[in-house]
Amino acid sequence: MNTPAPSDRRPVVVGVDADPAHRMALVWASDEAVRRRVPLRAVHAEGVPTRDHRGGRVPPPWEERNEEPHRRGKQLLAEMVDFVAARHPGIEADALLAQGEPGRVLGEQSRDATAVVLGSRHLGRVREVFSSASVVLPVLAHARCPVVVIPAPEHVTQEPAYYVVGVDGSEHSAAAIDLAFQEAALRGAEVRALYVWQPGHLRMFDEYASQQECRRLLSETVAGRRARYPEVELRHELVVGHPAQALADASAHALGVVVGTRRRGGFAGMLLGSVSQGVLHHARCPVFAVPTQE
Repeated sequence: MNTPAPSDRRPVVVGVDADPAHRMALVWASDEAVRRRVPLRAVHAEGVPTRDHRGGRVPPPWEERNEEPHRRGKQLLAEMVDFVAARHPGIEADALLAQGEPGRVLGEQSRDATAVVLGSRHLGRVREVFSSASVVLPVLAHARCPVVVIPAPEHVTQEPAYYVVGVDGSEHSAAAIDLAFQEAALRGAEVRALYVWQPGHLRMFDEYASQQECRRLLSETVAGRRARYPEVELRHELVVGHPAQALADASAHALGVVVGTRRRGGFAGMLLGSVSQGVLHHARCPVFAVPTQE
């Protein structure tokens, strides 16, 4: 999610539905679109009407079965656009009513988007992210841009504001680091870059040397970004523990936690590594999932 050039008009896409708990995603997405000076696109996917064979009755025509969901979808999107216009007068916003599974629809929208933003009920994070009805994993399976999952209600941040990003030297973490610095520069925030060191079951003979190597890798990984974003204050830390839990703990009062993901385009449940799954599972702040092709 680079700071846009004048010619970069890729919208921030936000998935909306009738659940008031997801209104925070719309608020966050509209604020982000204004910060980046790009359009906002609200997308509602109707799904596909199912047949009703109860009682041996002949089901009504597809058009008739689709009429009421279509009407409700149009009304919902009109309300969302009005809400955004009241919050940000002059914002460039449009709405898309699409038919199909929400995860696939939003995944397709990601091809020409700056980011795709999704809502998640705060207390239902596990069910929302990992159940068969989840939209998050199907979107991540097909996303070509960062996906941001917003919890509800809004969490409490801490001053000075900061983003948390995990560093492990991989391509996935490199993409996450780039996004963390970009977001921090937009918000005037700091970056907390964490390398989480896990001792093995058999304690290493020289833990100090191993940790020093981790510190070296952490410092080298973020060095180029510091030169590119000199206005962003950086703190890098070596933490001992489980990576997912350490990132979730560090992000308790953050503006966001950034993780890299593998975009394989296949079965959604195979998409995320254990660290990304754990962060989505436990984080109490917005989670930025940055896809890289594998």
